[in-house]
Amino acid sequence: MADPYATLGVARGASEADIKKAYRKLAKELHPDRNKDNPKASERFSQVTSAYDLLTDKDKRARFDRGEIDGDGNPTSPFGYGGYGGGGAPRGAPGGGFRSQQFDFGGGEGPDVSDLFEGLFGARTGGGFASGFGRRAAPPPKGENLAYRLPVSFTDAAALAPQRVTLGDGRTIDLKLPAGVETGTQMRLAGKGEPGPGGAGDAIVTIEVLPHRYFTRDGDDVRLDLPITLREAVEGGAVKCPTVERAVMITVPAGSTSGKTLRLKGKGFHRKGGGRGDQLVTLVVDVPADDAALKAFVAGWDGGGNPREGMGV
Repeated sequence: MADPYATLGVARGASEADIKKAYRKLAKELHPDRNKDNPKASERFSQVTSAYDLLTDKDKRARFDRGEIDGDGNPTSPFGYGGYGGGGAPRGAPGGGFRSQQFDFGGGEGPDVSDLFEGLFGARTGGGFASGFGRRAAPPPKGENLAYRLPVSFTDAAALAPQRVTLGDGRTIDLKLPAGVETGTQMRLAGKGEPGPGGAGDAIVTIEVLPHRYFTRDGDDVRLDLPITLREAVEGGAVKCPTVERAVMITVPAGSTSGKTLRLKGKGFHRKGGGRGDQLVTLVVDVPADDAALKAFVAGWDGGGNPREGMGV
């Protein structure tokens, strides 16, 4: 029931950017993979993640600020209880979650209020209990849903590489990414949540596609700036080019200049409706900073005219 602002070390009026920055710093320090011999770090990691989830949900944050829910996302009413999707926020489950590159959330069961209703309205009968007004009570509730945040590498997301994950109870499953996956995509794993009187809840997995150091995404296409030498630009020829799955050979046309874009069909992200986007390769001519032979050549060359003539300068 800790104050999520205090847990993340931010002011109550902090912006989403400040909250995200604080969370990433703490998550990096406390991640279980970096603190395998420190169970307190794992518990703290779950608390930090739970606080981040609450404060990045605009509705839950507003309700917390108004005092309607506590730091775990549970209603402050004495008879209320929370749960993911039921007015409360997921709570951290120390020791559970994904084994690598992940931030996890867990959840505990809400209080069983069936005995309270039984005492007020009558004895249990068959599949439910009879009320004093001749009506049957609602069926017993399912267990809480568990929320997980799964970071996926850019190349794995583009290629739909399977993700092996470990749930809070230690069960390991292979997760198949859906076509069109992007940051914010949610996947529901039925019956993988907390147990409850009416059956187990679900696991809700939210995907976060991580940035890449040289690939960028443009819809379903992938963009890449590819450096080439001056000789390759002038003479043309085959050069090796990375893609999200493996390197391929492409042909650079003779006389290419920086900014020329080549298209590699079907090397982008998988589309929801089928097929794949393309990879757009923009050539960038790399001129050496201090090459005596190149300087000598240019000194005796007329320069090739004025490439800016069409701009009126």
